[in-house]
Formats: sequence, structure tokens, C-alpha cells
Amino acid sequence: MQPGYILGGRYQIIRALGEGGMANVYLAHDRILDRDVSVKLLRLDLRDDPHTIKRFHREAKAASELISDNIVAVLDAGEENGTQFLVMEYVNGTDLKQYIKKHFPIPYQEVINIMEQILAGVKAAHRQGIIHRDLKPQNILINRTGLVKITDFGIAIALSEHALTQTNTVLGSVHYLSPEQARGGMATCQSDIYSLGIILYEMLTGSVPFEGETAVSIALKHFKNEVPSVREFDRRIPQALENVVLKATAKQPSDRYESVEDMADDLSSALAPSRSDEPKYRPQPNDDGETKVISSAAITEELSRFRQSGASIADSAEISRDDTRQNHKKKKRPNRHPRRRRFAIFVGVLFFLFCGVVIGLALSRPQMGTVPEVNGASLTTAKHQLENQHLRTGKIHYLTNEKVAKGRIIKTEPVSGTELRQDTTVGIWLSSGPKKIKLANYIGKNYAMVAAELEAEGVTVDRELLSSSTVAAGRIIQQDVPDGKRVFPKKTTVHFTVSSGYKEITLPDLSGKTKSEAQQFADQNALNITYQYQYSSDVEKDRVISQKPGSEAVVREGGELAVVISKGVQKKDDKTDSFTVNVTVPFSANETSSSSTSSGSNAASSSENVVQVYIRDSDHSMNSVYRQLTISKATEVSIPYTVATGKTAGYKIVRDGKTVMQDNNLTADSH
Repeated sequence: MQPGYILGGRYQIIRALGEGGMANVYLAHDRILDRDVSVKLLRLDLRDDPHTIKRFHREAKAASELISDNIVAVLDAGEENGTQFLVMEYVNGTDLKQYIKKHFPIPYQEVINIMEQILAGVKAAHRQGIIHRDLKPQNILINRTGLVKITDFGIAIALSEHALTQTNTVLGSVHYLSPEQARGGMATCQSDIYSLGIILYEMLTGSVPFEGETAVSIALKHFKNEVPSVREFDRRIPQALENVVLKATAKQPSDRYESVEDMADDLSSALAPSRSDEPKYRPQPNDDGETKVISSAAITEELSRFRQSGASIADSAEISRDDTRQNHKKKKRPNRHPRRRRFAIFVGVLFFLFCGVVIGLALSRPQMGTVPEVNGASLTTAKHQLENQHLRTGKIHYLTNEKVAKGRIIKTEPVSGTELRQDTTVGIWLSSGPKKIKLANYIGKNYAMVAAELEAEGVTVDRELLSSSTVAAGRIIQQDVPDGKRVFPKKTTVHFTVSSGYKEITLPDLSGKTKSEAQQFADQNALNITYQYQYSSDVEKDRVISQKPGSEAVVREGGELAVVISKGVQKKDDKTDSFTVNVTVPFSANETSSSSTSSGSNAASSSENVVQVYIRDSDHSMNSVYRQLTISKATEVSIPYTVATGKTAGYKIVRDGKTVMQDNNLTADSH
């Protein structure tokens, strides 16, 4: 969609805002209500897909039913050339993902304020029977006043629409996916609460709890691994605030908050002093009927209890035998039946077989070790702790990291707390410190593009403007950091000197000024000034009669200024001759200038020559410059002379500080 296109006869496209899996989003202007809006336009490759169109319509219907200050409002819907579109309110700000990156660490109270607004929006959706199913920071917008709004109900479903439930398809972003969704189960209100807990985790730590090389590996961690402790990342986080994360992200939906209202209530008091000694939240044990793996410690404990009970039975039997002997003295009893004796032996054999099997299982069970928490530790410390758990150090990976010091551990794979067979390897990711970048030679390049490139890397850039007659405006003249140097972006500031182009000069009125004052003005502003002389009965001798260009005219630095100087009142007996001499000044490309212009600000380069013309006649002397110019090729200069009859004139041409032409015997007769 091109900028300027008018959609539906009303919405004028301004620019693209982003692309999604189902639609592209544009900033547009509502020409009827005179306001900016965002337009979600179904992708062209999906406009003929009936399932996608149905889902797009479902989003429009679901979102239009939601009225909340914390939900992006749907304003309109329509169709243009067979393509569906939605019109929504435009939120001028950023999404929560970018906000976290830019402002982390975020103060705890601000984290709570943002979460309370998110919870208010989700609460409004849940009350309408709508589950978002794809809650993530990218779908949460924050405007410039701090107002939070939730968007993208593209995969939200109404609880009553059972026909639309996709139990065999995992929808949503895998980093924020609930365990039941990862298994392909139906999403509930508790699924949204789990995603909210992950969002709160990211705001407190700056990263998501689970990473992996594939979406499947991340999904597996959501229903296998416990969410890491936020207090292990930052011990200053109150336990009550961590408990909100733990309860929201419990593996079993029944262990989570019953509603977002409950989560909001718990969150609102998380920083209260009365909860400073709150214990860590732990879900209640839940026997869900699944097959259990009994640990060797539990088996050993059961055997111990069994032996004790066996000893008690034996003691009772011994006492019984003593009593029998005593009674036998009094009365002789008949012998036991042989069949009973064989049965007793059989039971005994079974008992010993059972004990043997239990002991064999306990001894044959693999010995396990637990991955220790070594994030932030040195490699030596990590190896020692792994050895204590009878685990081996696996492959060492290196990553640049702004937060973790060089040589310290960023993470392990598997994560800490995971139980592994002894002698299993554990991968380690070490920080190589902040990322360094190599600076280039930016001289002559466009400043705006260079600044944008460096600032995107985290470099601070500033500039100083300087007028230049040789470098185009906006181009870099000089940089203070040498090219090829490797620097830490966030610790580096690069200063550029940038051309503002030719300096523009507004000419004053020089009428009545002396010749020396006119020359001084030309020198200060690097203007090439030429003089002509006339007799005048109105203007005092050696003062300016007129100028060209006139006063208030704007000229560039290095431009031409012609001044007419008064020769005073003409005497009757004065006889003068006037003539013009044309001189071609040769250009030299082999000389590098060591001189400066009359203003002393710019030196000539080897591709230009600075030329000063000195003349001698009735009105000029060789002590002052008649004309100054910059040439890049052989240039012809016309020199007008006025001399008393019978007198001579002369000229001298100085190029880049060296006299290259001279003639002191010019007369009117010879020219």
C-alpha cells in the first residue's frame, strides 16, 4: 500500500507501521474526522483464504465488543478491492518490548503500574468471555503519556464458540505460551494469566525465562521446567512481588490465580511493608494420577520402616514361642499340620524375593545430579560446582553481553535446578563483554545517514557545523575518532565537523566607507573584491561611491564584490589615459597550497589555486591586493588601468604564494 492512497474513500495512507503473520498495519489519516488512525490490511496472499477471512472478521467482532481504556478500540471495518481491513485508534508511542529494552531496569512501582493497566484490559476481555491467547509485550502499546493499551485480538476466542477451539494447534508466541497450550490443550482464562506472569517476569529481569534453538524446545520448557527465580536475578526484588510471578506461572492452572482481579489485588500490595517477611510461594502438592518416579531415598526410607516392622513381628513371635513352651509344660499340644508349615515357608520365600527386587531397583536406579546456579560466576567456580554434583563441563560458548561482565557465565543449558544423570555434560555460555564495533572513515559521507547508523549501534553522536566552499552541505568534513578503531558503542561519543555549505553573507551599504574599510569587510568574509575609480564632486576622494551587488544582497563566501572609489573632483589640467590589459593566469595542478586565503580560514587544495592580483596605476599601488580569486584551470583576468599621460603602469600575479607573472612597463600606447 503506497503512501497517499485513500482507502475506502476516507483513510489516506501515510506510512507503514509494521507487518504481521496475517495483516500489515499502516498509519493513516481519517479525512472525515481529521484524526490519525491505524489500518490493519489483510495480506494479499491471504485474501482468498476463507479461514483467514473468518478469523479476521472474528477479530473485528471480538475487539469491537470490548470497551476499555486499556484496549485499542476498533473504529471501522470494510473491504477494498476484495481485501479486508480494520480501522483502529492510533497509539502514538511504542510497544512494551521496545519499552523494556530502552528503560530497563524499570522501577518496581512503575512495573506494577504498567501491569495493573494490562490486567484492567484483560479483565474487560474476560468479562466478555474473550480470551486473548496471544498476550506478549509486542501486543501491548504504551503511548507518550504512559497509558497502556492491549491490541491484536486476532487469535482471541469467545468461550461460547466451541466450534472455533483448536485443540491440536498451538497458537500464540512460544515465549509466553502456557503449558496447557504448549500441550495443544484448550486455552482458558488461566492461560492468559500464565502469559501475564511471563510478561511480569520480563519486566523485572529484562529477558524471557526460557530460550531455545527451536520453538518446540522452548514450548517443552514451559511445561517441564519451573520458571527461574526473579530474586536470583536481582535480590532486591521483594519476595511478595516474586510470589505474584510464581503463582501466575504455576504449571497447573488450578494453582494460578482464579481471575485477573485476584492477580491485580495481590500485585497492588506487593511492595507493602506488611508483606516484607512473606515466605516464597510454593504450589500445593497435587496427585493428578500420572505415573510417578520414586526416588532411591524414598525406597531406602520405606525399607527402613519395613525392617523395623519386621523386627517387631519377630519379637512378638519370640514372645509367643516362650509362652508356648511354658504352656507345654502344663499341657502337651499336638504337632502342627504339615500343610500349614509349607505355607509359612512359601510366604517367607516370597517376602525375601520382594525385598530383593526392591533393593535391586534402588541400586540399579541411575545416580542423579542437579545443575547448580552459576549465572554470574567464573568458569572455574562453575566447573567446581558441577564436579560437586558429579556433572561434567560441556561445550563453552561465547556471547557479547552488555549486562554480564567479561568472563562471567550468562546461562547454562540445561538451566539450573534441572536433574541429570551423573557424568552428563552441561553447556556453558560465557560473556565476552560488551560488543565492540569498528569505526570507518566517514569523511565526505552524509552526516544524517552516518549518525543514524552509529546511534542504532548505541554510539553517541554530536556535530559542529562549519561553512565550506568545497564540501557540500550535510557532508562530514572531519571526525575525532580515527577510522579502524574498535570501540564499545555505549561508552563512545563521536564528534563530527559537518559542512553547512557556502557561508551566505548579507552585504551592508558600503557607501561613504574608505577603501581600507571595504577591503577589511571583504577579507573578513572571504569575498573577492575589485575596485574601479571615478571622479566625483559629491563623494570625498578614496571613499566608496557605489557597489555591486547592492546593500542587502546575499552572496556566498568567495563571491564577487565590485566597488567604485571616488577620485575626488577632477582638475582641469589633469590628463589621464585609460586602457585594459588581459592576462591569462596559468593553472598548476602539481602544487599543494601552503598559503591561506586573505581571510586566513581556508587553504587551497592541490585541485585549486589561490590567485592574488596586484596592480600599479594612478589609483592603485603594489602594496594592496587589487583582486583575489580561486581557479581550477587557466583563467583570463582583465585589468583596467588609469594613468597620467606619459606614465607607466604594472601588475604582479601571485599564485599560491609565488609570483608567476609580472610587468612594470605598461603604457597606453603599448595597449
